[in-house]
Amino acid sequence: MTAGSEDQAARWLDAQLHLLDRQVLDVHGVPMAVVDDLELSDVPVGQQIPIDTPPPVITALLSGPVLATRIFGGRPPDSRMQRTPWAAVAEVGVVIKLAVDQDTRDAAWTERWVRDNVIGRIPGGRHVPEQEQDDHPQNEERGRS
Repeated sequence: MTAGSEDQAARWLDAQLHLLDRQVLDVHGVPMAVVDDLELSDVPVGQQIPIDTPPPVITALLSGPVLATRIFGGRPPDSRMQRTPWAAVAEVGVVIKLAVDQDTRDAAWTERWVRDNVIGRIPGGRHVPEQEQDDHPQNEERGRS
């Protein structure tokens, strides 16, 4: 789905299948966050919804610290959730692509922290792996045994 396409101005999405737990990428393809929850419009809380009511519209993607609440139950406070407006979504596919840069969203701080403080401390975690060469001497020794 592309936000600017006229042929798909409104599209039905299964939130659990198409949105939740999907990686969010900025305009440059850099990972920003994972979708943990959705913010919907016009959903009355604690009231019966009439049958002729139009379906709710997604207003924002929410990301945040939800691991503990998934294990122990409950919900993190709204102040801890990072909100990405639905208007910033450019495409929904295997990943969710945004039309904004990660520097404009505060949701990327956890990705940066994990990259710098966890992945970066793993040997080889600070660079792109080199391609394995077929004529490497160790590969020839492994093939003979």
